[in-house]
Amino acid sequence: MKVTFLGTGTSQGVPVIGCTCAVCQSLDYRDKRLRSSIHIIVDHLSLVIDTGPDFRQQMLREKINRLDAVLFTHSHKDHIAGLDDVRAYNFLQQTDMPVYGSHHVLDQLKTEFYYAFEKNKYPGIPQLKLHEIDHTPFTVGTVQVTPLPVLHYQLPVLGFRIQNFSYITDANQIPDSTFGLLKGTQTLVLNALQKEKHISHFNLEEALAVAEKVGAEQTYFIHISHKLGLHKTVEHELPKSVALAYDGLSIEA
Repeated sequence: MKVTFLGTGTSQGVPVIGCTCAVCQSLDYRDKRLRSSIHIIVDHLSLVIDTGPDFRQQMLREKINRLDAVLFTHSHKDHIAGLDDVRAYNFLQQTDMPVYGSHHVLDQLKTEFYYAFEKNKYPGIPQLKLHEIDHTPFTVGTVQVTPLPVLHYQLPVLGFRIQNFSYITDANQIPDSTFGLLKGTQTLVLNALQKEKHISHFNLEEALAVAEKVGAEQTYFIHISHKLGLHKTVEHELPKSVALAYDGLSIEA
């Protein structure tokens, strides 16, 4: 399985015009973080988890010429806003784009992208085939995906496990039942927003505690804000089995 980090930041982690903070002024490409999203190639399938506002830029940067499905973790704008741009893949592949999400996520997509679901469709709109998921494992082609229920403050969010790779973003609570689903994970991706406590995201200390509890061979932190600090500084504070991901990083999982 090949995994590419399309984005590892948050809306608080995107360079801001006029900002003079160390991260915005950094010349290290690893500090230039677009909104969190990931691309997975497994069993010849090309999958993306979340399509944030930077989706088009990310896919062009990585030269991803085929996309077989989109999986959504939750309905916040920084994770769904780029969905319209799957229309390019509709054109190239001459087929509807399968989209997987919870009932709440699919309802939000129907609101945000209402024009894609009207009875009389305008030419050129994104062609979407919605698949409602819950906490039950499901398949995309030949690939089994196990949902990982977590909480983003009070909002239910889904992480996903494919084989021995597990992906969790936008969480600050993981139920015991989900820790059970994480057993045997060899590569874990987890959000670590900042060093200070946060109402709806794991901070660095909490993310490290989760990583230790899961015990994956390698953990990568994502959904990183400016407040976490410079990549080169933070990486030296982490255990050997934990690393900060960065935009464009590709790994075998």
